[in-house]
Amino acid sequence: MIGEIHNVKIGQLYESRRLAHEAGVHRPLQAGICGTKKTGAESIVVSGGYKDDEDYGNVIIYTGHGGQDGSRNQVSDQTLDDPGNAALVTSHLEGLPVRVIRGAHSGSVYAPTGGYRYDGLYRVTSYGSKLGIDGFLIWQFRLEAYDDTPPPEAVQQELPESSELLPAPVSEQPPTGTEAPERVTTSVQRIVRSTAVTRQVKSWYDGACQICATTVQLPGGNYSEGAHIQALGGPHNGPDITGNVLCLCPTCHVMFDGGAIILLDDLTIVRHGERAGRLHTHPTHVIDVACVAKHRERWRQ
Repeated sequence: MIGEIHNVKIGQLYESRRLAHEAGVHRPLQAGICGTKKTGAESIVVSGGYKDDEDYGNVIIYTGHGGQDGSRNQVSDQTLDDPGNAALVTSHLEGLPVRVIRGAHSGSVYAPTGGYRYDGLYRVTSYGSKLGIDGFLIWQFRLEAYDDTPPPEAVQQELPESSELLPAPVSEQPPTGTEAPERVTTSVQRIVRSTAVTRQVKSWYDGACQICATTVQLPGGNYSEGAHIQALGGPHNGPDITGNVLCLCPTCHVMFDGGAIILLDDLTIVRHGERAGRLHTHPTHVIDVACVAKHRERWRQ
Protein backbone atom coordinates (compact mmCIF):
# COMPACT_ATOMS: atom_id res chain seq x y z
CA MET A 1 0.00 0.00 0.00
CA ILE A 2 1.34 3.41 -1.01
CA GLY A 3 0.75 6.27 1.43
CA GLU A 4 -0.67 6.38 4.93
CA ILE A 5 -1.80 3.29 6.84
CA HIS A 6 -5.23 3.52 8.46
CA ASN A 7 -5.13 4.24 12.20
CA VAL A 8 -1.33 4.66 12.24
CA LYS A 9 -0.25 8.08 13.48
CA ILE A 10 3.06 9.83 12.93
CA GLY A 11 5.32 9.14 15.89
CA GLN A 12 3.92 5.65 16.50
CA LEU A 13 6.58 3.47 18.16
CA TYR A 14 7.17 -0.24 17.60
CA GLU A 15 9.42 -2.35 19.79
CA SER A 16 10.53 -4.55 16.89
CA ARG A 17 10.51 -4.94 13.10
CA ARG A 18 7.99 -7.73 13.60
CA LEU A 19 5.48 -5.32 15.16
CA ALA A 20 6.06 -2.76 12.37
CA HIS A 21 5.47 -5.58 9.90
CA GLU A 22 2.24 -6.65 11.59
CA ALA A 23 0.99 -3.05 11.55
CA GLY A 24 1.66 -2.88 7.79
CA VAL A 25 3.93 0.14 8.20
CA HIS A 26 6.98 -1.70 6.80
CA ARG A 27 6.24 -5.21 5.57
CA PRO A 28 9.74 -6.74 5.13
CA LEU A 29 11.34 -8.18 8.24
CA GLN A 30 14.89 -7.52 7.01
CA ALA A 31 15.03 -5.44 3.81
CA GLY A 32 15.27 -1.69 4.28
CA ILE A 33 13.21 -0.89 1.18
CA CYS A 34 9.71 -2.25 0.55
CA GLY A 35 8.50 -2.08 -3.04
CA THR A 36 9.15 -2.94 -6.68
CA LYS A 37 9.96 -1.09 -9.88
CA LYS A 38 6.33 -1.50 -11.01
CA THR A 39 4.64 -0.27 -7.84
CA GLY A 40 7.20 2.15 -6.40
CA ALA A 41 8.51 2.12 -2.84
CA GLU A 42 5.95 1.68 -0.06
CA SER A 43 8.36 2.37 2.79
CA ILE A 44 11.98 2.56 3.89
CA VAL A 45 13.75 2.02 7.20
CA VAL A 46 16.48 4.48 8.22
CA SER A 47 18.54 2.67 10.83
CA GLY A 48 22.20 3.40 10.15
CA GLY A 49 22.72 0.38 7.94
CA TYR A 50 24.84 2.27 5.37
CA LYS A 51 27.83 4.47 6.20
CA ASP A 52 26.91 7.08 3.57
CA ASP A 53 23.41 7.81 4.91
CA GLU A 54 22.74 11.38 6.09
CA ASP A 55 19.73 12.25 8.25
CA TYR A 56 18.68 15.88 8.75
CA GLY A 57 15.16 15.29 10.00
CA ASN A 58 12.92 16.59 7.24
CA VAL A 59 15.63 15.77 4.66
CA ILE A 60 17.21 12.33 4.32
CA ILE A 61 20.03 11.28 2.00
CA TYR A 62 19.29 7.57 1.79
CA THR A 63 21.77 5.06 0.40
CA GLY A 64 20.27 2.40 -1.83
CA HIS A 65 20.40 -1.35 -1.33
CA GLY A 66 23.06 -3.87 -2.29
CA GLY A 67 26.79 -4.54 -2.36
CA GLN A 68 27.37 -5.10 1.36
CA ASP A 69 28.97 -7.99 3.21
CA GLY A 70 27.88 -9.36 6.58
CA SER A 71 29.82 -6.66 8.41
CA ARG A 72 27.99 -3.86 6.55
CA ASN A 73 31.03 -2.97 4.49
CA GLN A 74 30.47 -2.01 0.87
CA VAL A 75 32.29 -4.66 -1.22
CA SER A 76 30.72 -4.16 -4.67
CA ASP A 77 28.88 -1.57 -6.73
CA GLN A 78 25.17 -0.92 -6.33
CA THR A 79 22.89 -0.90 -9.37
CA LEU A 80 19.44 0.39 -10.22
CA ASP A 81 18.51 -3.18 -11.19
CA ASP A 82 18.11 -3.95 -7.49
CA PRO A 83 14.33 -4.13 -6.84
CA GLY A 84 14.48 -1.75 -3.88
CA ASN A 85 16.56 0.85 -5.72
CA ALA A 86 14.32 0.54 -8.78
CA ALA A 87 11.30 1.07 -6.51
CA LEU A 88 12.70 4.36 -5.21
CA VAL A 89 13.39 5.50 -8.79
CA THR A 90 9.75 4.80 -9.67
CA SER A 91 8.63 6.76 -6.60
CA HIS A 92 10.64 9.73 -7.89
CA LEU A 93 9.44 9.43 -11.49
CA GLU A 94 5.79 8.96 -10.50
CA GLY A 95 5.69 11.43 -7.59
CA LEU A 96 4.61 8.74 -5.11
CA PRO A 97 4.87 9.19 -1.31
CA VAL A 98 7.14 6.90 0.72
CA ARG A 99 6.60 6.00 4.37
CA VAL A 100 9.72 6.59 6.50
CA ILE A 101 10.45 4.48 9.55
CA ARG A 102 13.45 5.33 11.72
CA GLY A 103 15.19 2.67 13.77
CA ALA A 104 17.30 3.22 16.88
CA HIS A 105 20.99 3.82 16.14
CA SER A 106 23.75 6.15 17.25
CA GLY A 107 24.35 7.83 13.90
CA SER A 108 21.41 10.26 13.96
CA VAL A 109 19.96 12.59 16.58
CA TYR A 110 16.59 12.02 14.89
CA ALA A 111 16.57 8.28 15.56
CA PRO A 112 14.39 6.92 18.39
CA THR A 113 16.14 5.76 21.56
CA GLY A 114 14.77 2.26 21.05
CA GLY A 115 12.79 0.20 18.56
CA TYR A 116 11.28 1.74 15.45
CA ARG A 117 9.18 4.87 14.87
CA TYR A 118 6.90 5.81 11.97
CA ASP A 119 7.83 9.35 10.90
CA GLY A 120 5.33 10.07 8.12
CA LEU A 121 5.39 10.53 4.35
CA TYR A 122 8.38 11.75 2.35
CA ARG A 123 8.87 12.26 -1.38
CA VAL A 124 11.92 11.26 -3.42
CA THR A 125 13.04 14.57 -4.90
CA SER A 126 16.27 13.45 -6.62
CA TYR A 127 18.73 10.59 -6.93
CA GLY A 128 22.24 10.02 -8.22
CA SER A 129 25.34 7.85 -7.96
CA LYS A 130 28.76 8.46 -6.43
CA LEU A 131 31.73 6.60 -4.95
CA GLY A 132 30.89 5.79 -1.34
CA ILE A 133 33.11 5.84 1.71
CA ASP A 134 34.27 2.26 0.98
CA GLY A 135 35.24 3.14 -2.61
CA PHE A 136 32.39 1.45 -4.49
CA LEU A 137 29.59 2.97 -6.54
CA ILE A 138 26.45 3.66 -4.53
CA TRP A 139 23.08 5.15 -5.43
CA GLN A 140 21.63 7.75 -3.11
CA PHE A 141 18.11 9.14 -2.91
CA ARG A 142 17.14 12.49 -1.43
CA LEU A 143 13.85 12.32 0.45
CA GLU A 144 12.02 15.37 1.76
CA ALA A 145 9.12 15.38 4.19
CA TYR A 146 5.78 16.59 2.87
CA ASP A 147 4.77 20.02 4.15
CA ASP A 148 2.19 18.51 6.53
CA THR A 149 4.65 15.95 7.93
CA PRO A 150 6.04 17.27 11.22
CA PRO A 151 9.84 16.91 11.55
CA PRO A 152 11.06 14.51 14.23
CA GLU A 153 12.08 16.20 17.45
CA ALA A 154 15.82 16.70 17.81
CA VAL A 155 18.47 19.39 18.07
CA GLN A 156 18.48 20.94 14.61
CA GLN A 157 21.66 20.48 12.58
CA GLU A 158 22.99 22.67 9.81
CA LEU A 159 23.02 20.97 6.43
CA PRO A 160 26.61 20.47 5.22
CA GLU A 161 27.65 21.94 1.91
CA SER A 162 29.42 18.73 0.92
CA SER A 163 26.42 16.59 -0.01
CA GLU A 164 25.97 16.41 -3.76
CA LEU A 165 22.23 15.89 -3.43
CA LEU A 166 21.68 18.99 -1.30
CA PRO A 167 21.12 22.43 -2.86
CA ALA A 168 23.93 24.94 -2.73
CA PRO A 169 23.36 27.60 -0.06
CA VAL A 170 21.90 30.90 -1.18
CA SER A 171 23.40 34.12 0.17
CA GLU A 172 21.04 36.23 2.29
CA GLN A 173 22.57 39.39 0.80
CA PRO A 174 21.23 40.63 -2.55
CA PRO A 175 23.73 40.34 -5.42
CA THR A 176 25.63 43.53 -6.15
CA GLY A 177 26.95 42.45 -9.55
CA THR A 178 30.58 41.89 -10.56
CA GLU A 179 32.51 41.11 -13.72
CA ALA A 180 33.05 37.58 -12.39
CA PRO A 181 29.97 36.92 -10.26
CA GLU A 182 29.77 33.95 -7.92
CA ARG A 183 27.25 31.29 -8.85
CA VAL A 184 24.08 31.30 -6.76
CA THR A 185 21.79 28.30 -7.09
CA THR A 186 18.07 28.40 -6.43
CA SER A 187 15.40 25.86 -7.32
CA VAL A 188 11.67 25.74 -7.81
CA GLN A 189 10.05 22.33 -7.70
CA ARG A 190 6.62 21.40 -8.97
CA ILE A 191 5.17 18.44 -7.11
CA VAL A 192 3.53 16.08 -9.60
CA ARG A 193 1.60 13.30 -7.92
CA SER A 194 0.27 10.29 -9.80
CA THR A 195 -3.02 8.50 -9.29
CA ALA A 196 -3.82 5.05 -10.67
CA VAL A 197 -5.53 6.85 -13.57
CA THR A 198 -2.51 8.96 -14.56
CA ARG A 199 -0.17 5.99 -14.19
CA GLN A 200 -2.36 4.00 -16.56
CA VAL A 201 -2.28 6.76 -19.18
CA LYS A 202 1.49 7.15 -18.86
CA SER A 203 1.98 3.40 -19.25
CA TRP A 204 0.17 3.46 -22.61
CA TYR A 205 2.81 5.83 -24.00
CA ASP A 206 5.87 4.52 -22.11
CA GLY A 207 6.75 8.09 -21.16
CA ALA A 208 6.54 9.60 -24.66
CA CYS A 209 4.88 13.02 -24.76
CA GLN A 210 1.58 13.04 -26.65
CA ILE A 211 2.26 16.55 -27.93
CA CYS A 212 5.93 16.63 -28.95
CA ALA A 213 6.76 12.88 -28.82
CA THR A 214 9.79 13.57 -26.59
CA THR A 215 10.83 10.80 -24.20
CA VAL A 216 12.75 12.04 -21.16
CA GLN A 217 15.13 9.19 -20.35
CA LEU A 218 16.68 9.02 -16.88
CA PRO A 219 18.79 6.30 -15.25
CA GLY A 220 16.30 3.67 -14.23
CA GLY A 221 13.35 4.72 -16.38
CA ASN A 222 11.48 7.32 -18.42
CA TYR A 223 10.00 10.46 -16.84
CA SER A 224 6.67 11.91 -17.88
CA GLU A 225 3.82 13.76 -16.22
CA GLY A 226 0.11 13.12 -16.14
CA ALA A 227 -1.68 16.33 -17.13
CA HIS A 228 -5.39 16.75 -16.49
CA ILE A 229 -7.04 18.43 -19.47
CA GLN A 230 -9.85 19.94 -17.40
CA ALA A 231 -8.13 20.79 -14.11
CA LEU A 232 -9.16 19.00 -10.94
CA GLY A 233 -10.71 20.85 -8.03
CA GLY A 234 -12.54 24.16 -7.93
CA PRO A 235 -13.36 26.11 -9.90
CA HIS A 236 -12.72 23.73 -12.83
CA ASN A 237 -13.85 20.44 -11.21
CA GLY A 238 -12.52 18.12 -13.89
CA PRO A 239 -12.94 14.33 -13.52
CA ASP A 240 -10.04 12.04 -12.63
CA ILE A 241 -10.60 9.66 -15.55
CA THR A 242 -8.28 8.47 -18.32
CA GLY A 243 -10.18 10.52 -20.90
CA ASN A 244 -9.20 13.68 -19.00
CA VAL A 245 -5.49 12.89 -18.69
CA LEU A 246 -2.60 13.35 -21.12
CA CYS A 247 0.93 11.95 -20.93
CA LEU A 248 3.22 14.97 -21.38
CA CYS A 249 6.85 15.96 -20.98
CA PRO A 250 7.44 18.65 -18.31
CA THR A 251 7.78 21.46 -20.90
CA CYS A 252 4.55 20.66 -22.73
CA HIS A 253 2.78 20.16 -19.39
CA VAL A 254 3.70 23.69 -18.26
CA MET A 255 2.68 25.13 -21.64
CA PHE A 256 -0.61 23.21 -21.62
CA ASP A 257 -1.49 24.25 -18.07
CA GLY A 258 -0.58 27.85 -18.89
CA GLY A 259 -2.68 28.04 -22.07
CA ALA A 260 0.25 28.29 -24.51
CA ILE A 261 -0.94 24.97 -25.94
CA ILE A 262 -4.60 24.09 -26.47
CA LEU A 263 -6.43 21.34 -28.35
CA LEU A 264 -9.24 21.58 -30.84
CA ASP A 265 -12.10 19.08 -30.73
CA ASP A 266 -10.44 16.99 -33.46
CA LEU A 267 -7.29 16.91 -31.22
CA THR A 268 -5.34 19.31 -33.42
CA ILE A 269 -2.57 20.94 -31.37
CA VAL A 270 -2.50 24.75 -31.34
CA ARG A 271 0.73 26.20 -29.96
CA HIS A 272 0.86 29.99 -29.50
CA GLY A 273 -2.05 30.35 -31.93
CA GLU A 274 -0.44 28.21 -34.67
CA ARG A 275 -1.55 24.70 -35.62
CA ALA A 276 1.20 22.20 -34.82
CA GLY A 277 0.01 18.75 -35.86
CA ARG A 278 -2.30 16.34 -34.09
CA LEU A 279 -2.19 14.83 -30.63
CA HIS A 280 -0.62 11.35 -30.46
CA THR A 281 -3.16 8.87 -29.10
CA HIS A 282 -3.05 5.23 -28.09
CA PRO A 283 -5.91 3.07 -29.48
CA THR A 284 -7.16 2.41 -25.92
CA HIS A 285 -6.97 6.04 -24.88
CA VAL A 286 -10.24 7.83 -25.70
CA ILE A 287 -9.93 11.56 -25.05
CA ASP A 288 -12.98 13.23 -23.51
CA VAL A 289 -13.81 16.03 -25.96
CA ALA A 290 -15.97 17.78 -23.37
CA CYS A 291 -12.88 18.15 -21.16
CA VAL A 292 -10.91 19.46 -24.15
CA ALA A 293 -13.58 22.12 -24.70
CA LYS A 294 -13.49 23.10 -21.01
CA HIS A 295 -9.71 23.58 -21.17
CA ARG A 296 -10.03 25.67 -24.31
CA GLU A 297 -12.79 27.81 -22.81
CA ARG A 298 -10.58 28.46 -19.81
CA TRP A 299 -8.06 30.24 -22.04
CA ARG A 300 -10.70 31.82 -24.31
CA GLN A 301 -9.10 30.75 -27.58
